[in-house]
Amino acid sequence: MTPRGRPREGRVDEAILTATRELLRETGYAGLTVDGVAARAGIGKAAIYRRHASKQEMILAAVAREGAPPAPDTGSLPGDLAALAESLVTRLSAPAVAETLIGLLADIDGDPALLERFAARVTEPERAGEAAMLERAVRRGELARPPDPDLFHALFGGTALSWVVMARLDPGGLPGRLARFTHRALLAGALDPPGERADPVSG
Repeated sequence: MTPRGRPREGRVDEAILTATRELLRETGYAGLTVDGVAARAGIGKAAIYRRHASKQEMILAAVAREGAPPAPDTGSLPGDLAALAESLVTRLSAPAVAETLIGLLADIDGDPALLERFAARVTEPERAGEAAMLERAVRRGELARPPDPDLFHALFGGTALSWVVMARLDPGGLPGRLARFTHRALLAGALDPPGERADPVSG
């Protein structure tokens, strides 16, 4: 008979990820342990290791499950950029997020397989959402062509990450500044794919 409070097999995955996210907020990245997650989830460590080869794999799964919200569709490029910047800065400013990202990226450095999974589960979904947002701007006539998606992602997300997580600067006012700066760069063709002539849409 399953002990009272122990999640059924079909709910173990969610119990592990929920416990991981809760403990990241409570203890931070360095303080999180597989033992702690198992105790919080009401399961044995073996259940975790059947699903995740390491603490880092488990945390990556939890981070990826939370994911980024869909790219905004406000009806205009300036509006989309402002909403995207606000959402991104808010998420990066959340408790324990900075420590989790720094710790996870440090731990997966030198582990090509885990780094590849991070890209597939975190970076690529963000990049795809941004690309769809920029394609809508092209269809509305706000941009002459889609910009380089990798350069856009590096500029937009990298700036927010550097400001909020790495430098720990005050994020107040950053969303608006980042949105306006990126909009001007897009209109100027500064983020066009390599080899394409900038031909910004007027207005």
